[in-house]
Amino acid sequence: MAGHDSGTQHQFTGIKKYFNSYTLIGRRNYVLLTYGSILMIILGFKMRKPKKEVSQK
Repeated sequence: MAGHDSGTQHQFTGIKKYFNSYTLIGRRNYVLLTYGSILMIILGFKMRKPKKEVSQK
């Protein structure tokens, strides 16, 4: 009665141990991965060298 699957113990292995929707740590890791990915995309666009403009005379 305490919540979803409150009486069962989940034993995950591999990557599922760190990224799952059953534990708070697993959900936190998904959030950190999402924010980190967005940050890396933004930094990638900001660090990219601008293209040199060709002047036409």
